[in-house]
Amino acid sequence: MIADDHRLVLDGIRRALEADGGFEIVGETQSGTQVLPLVAREKPDLVLLDVRMPHMDGLACLDQIRARHPEVKVVMLSASSSPELVEAALRRGASAYVIKTVEPNDLPATLRQALEGNVRTPVGGTESEPPQVKSLGLTERELTILGALARGLSNDEIAKELWVAPQTVKFHLTNIYRKLGVKNRTEATRLAYQHGLVESPLYADD
Repeated sequence: MIADDHRLVLDGIRRALEADGGFEIVGETQSGTQVLPLVAREKPDLVLLDVRMPHMDGLACLDQIRARHPEVKVVMLSASSSPELVEAALRRGASAYVIKTVEPNDLPATLRQALEGNVRTPVGGTESEPPQVKSLGLTERELTILGALARGLSNDEIAKELWVAPQTVKFHLTNIYRKLGVKNRTEATRLAYQHGLVESPLYADD
């Protein structure tokens, strides 16, 4: 069973597993609240579960699956490679943690490993990943503005939402770009999404 709030991701996973020929997909959902009912009805051997899901996040779903269906294996899927998030998922019973930069052709083998036993390291990361955003010292206000960027808001719209002057927004954006080492809002949004700092990205994963 596959649960991810992005249709493109769902379609990509389905294609990779269908091309492998060794998996049967018994259910798909884009909503966290549908995960438990689907698991109860379809009784899958394995659930591939996005960490960030609308209405009920993936870690909460993981807790429920482990409590109600302990025989079902769960593999977490995320754009974030945060060590804290990886550890939290594995500690709460995930059989593996797959980062969305994983090569599609590698996914079937990873899922087979998860069915056979725990995969204790995140799968799909690269040595050239950007540095963790949280270590670059973004303030709470800068994180708020970053989230607004990810929702596609203009500088004026952000200013109205935060009750500040547009010049203040520009000042914060200059600092955000400098701290993240990026040149524009597109790069900032992608970087923020890669590290799990925004939940509704304007840009889907590659």
